[in-house]
Amino acid sequence: MTPEKMQMIIEAALMVAGQPLTIAALQQLFPEEECPSTSDIKAILTTIKTRHQESGIELQEVASGYRLQAKTELSPWLSKLWQERAPRYSRAFLETLSIIAYKQPITRAEIEEIRGVVVSSAIMKTLSEREWIRILGYREVPGKPAIYGTTKNFLDHFNLKSLADLPPLAEFKDLATQEAELQVQLDLDEMASDATIGDIVEITEIVATVAAEIEDDIEQEIEEITEEFEQEIEEPIEKSA
Repeated sequence: MTPEKMQMIIEAALMVAGQPLTIAALQQLFPEEECPSTSDIKAILTTIKTRHQESGIELQEVASGYRLQAKTELSPWLSKLWQERAPRYSRAFLETLSIIAYKQPITRAEIEEIRGVVVSSAIMKTLSEREWIRILGYREVPGKPAIYGTTKNFLDHFNLKSLADLPPLAEFKDLATQEAELQVQLDLDEMASDATIGDIVEITEIVATVAAEIEDDIEQEIEEITEEFEQEIEEPIEKSA
């Protein structure tokens, strides 16, 4: 099989898979006698990435593998394909996700101590159902409370390869910096989901900003910061029908 044919197969698979694909998954597309090596796959992925630099889509590596997705800057036009808007996430939801993202591993009681209020069971349930958080274990203290952390799905949703790619705390003190640095993705393979581009922008901005305030005294400042962003963050854009 020629390298050109392999590239066609891999690119088509990335387009129609509906989820990120690992190198191992891409290798499984080929018969054993024609299976490309890991280095061959990486070379083909590099070629695909380069080929799409001037197109409307891009190859992105996330925690679960590789995927083809629409470029963020095209969202004002692509959003017109969907007219309905999903409900905005609540402030409490965003605060809870922000704290877990940057303070993990963390218990529910520790989240409540930082926020200064009780964390709703519905919020924890929703985060778990979206598979953005999971139980990492149980703390060896009376009652053995669950310890929470984020998941690969969380990283995939926010276009991150690993937790190391979370925005550095010191770099996100203002909204302008966030908008310039954050990589907000529109995943072509997830157009049937109920997430929105606006959701991704809003949550990622809140995550970064709340995390920065954790260092300074999040217990006193988190409500003021969230209210400020609610006035500035753009209206959510529907990502799916």
